Amino acid sequence: MTSPVPLVPRLPSPLQAVRDDRFERYGLRLLLKRDDLIHPHLIGNKWRKLVPNIEAAKGRPLVTFGGAYSNHLRATAAAGRLLRLPTVGVVRGEELADRPLNPSLARCASDGMRLHFIDRSTYRRKTEPETLAAILRAAGAEEAYVVPEGGSNSEAVRGCRALGEELRGRAGIVAVACGTGGTLAGLAAGLAAGQRALGVPVLRGGFLERDIQALQERAFGGRTGSWSLDERFHFDGYARTTPELHAFAQDFEDRHGLPVERLYVAKLLYGLVALADEGAFPRGTTIAAVVTGRPFPES
Repeated sequence: MTSPVPLVPRLPSPLQAVRDDRFERYGLRLLLKRDDLIHPHLIGNKWRKLVPNIEAAKGRPLVTFGGAYSNHLRATAAAGRLLRLPTVGVVRGEELADRPLNPSLARCASDGMRLHFIDRSTYRRKTEPETLAAILRAAGAEEAYVVPEGGSNSEAVRGCRALGEELRGRAGIVAVACGTGGTLAGLAAGLAAGQRALGVPVLRGGFLERDIQALQERAFGGRTGSWSLDERFHFDGYARTTPELHAFAQDFEDRHGLPVERLYVAKLLYGLVALADEGAFPRGTTIAAVVTGRPFPES
C-alpha cells in the first residue's frame, strides 16, 4: 500500500475572524475556515476528499475525470507526483487533444498524469458501467482505482465529515461552495445539533440536492445533519464569472488580504454578503465560510 506520508496536512485548519462592515451592520460575525492552508498542493477539500481514496486504492494507479480547467485533476496529478503513484486523467472534450495544453492540463502532464481525452457525449455517460469499462480499456487503466469527477464518493464524504467536526460549536451557519456536493455532504454530517450547513452551488441545474442526499445515503445510510442550498449565485455556471464578481473578489482581497479564488470561493462570499443584506441570518449569528481553494502553485 502506498503511504500518504508526503500528504501530511495542517489540521485542524485555521479559523480566522474578519471584521467586515457588510456583516457587522447586521449584527453578524464572519469567520473564515482556512482549508486553503491544509496542504500546498492538495488544497482544501481536495486533501479531505483525495487522501481517503488514495488509502482505499492500496497502491493501484488512480484514474479520474474532469474538464480542461479541473482543479480536481490538478490535485490528483500532484498527489501522484508526491507519492510516485501513476495517475490517468480522463478529460472532457476530444477536440482538446489536437490543441496545445492549457496551463492547467500542462501542469497535470508535468506532474506525470497521463491525459486521455474523450468526446462530450461519452463523458456524460461515464458513470454507466459499460461506458466506464470502455473508457478504462481505451485509457489502458482497467486495473486502476476510479475516483469520480470532483472526487465525491463515500470515502470522500466520510473524509469531509472531519471538517464539520472541527467546526462544532464555532458557528451557527457553516457555508461552503459546492461543485459535486461531496464536501457539503460530509460537512453537514460532522456538525453538532443546532448548527446548519449552507451550500452555494457554482453550477447551474438544480440537481445538486438530489446528488448530495444520495452521497449521504451511500456514506451514512441516510440524510444526515441540517443542510440546505441557495442556487442563486452560480453566475451562469461553472467556470463562469462576471466583471461584478471579479470586482467583488478584488474588493474582498483588498479589505482582508486574502487571495480569493474566483470559481468557488468568490461566489460563496458574494452569496453570503447578499444573504446578509436580505436579512437571511438573525442578529447574533456567527457564520463560518469555508475557504476551499486558492490558485494552485505554478511550480
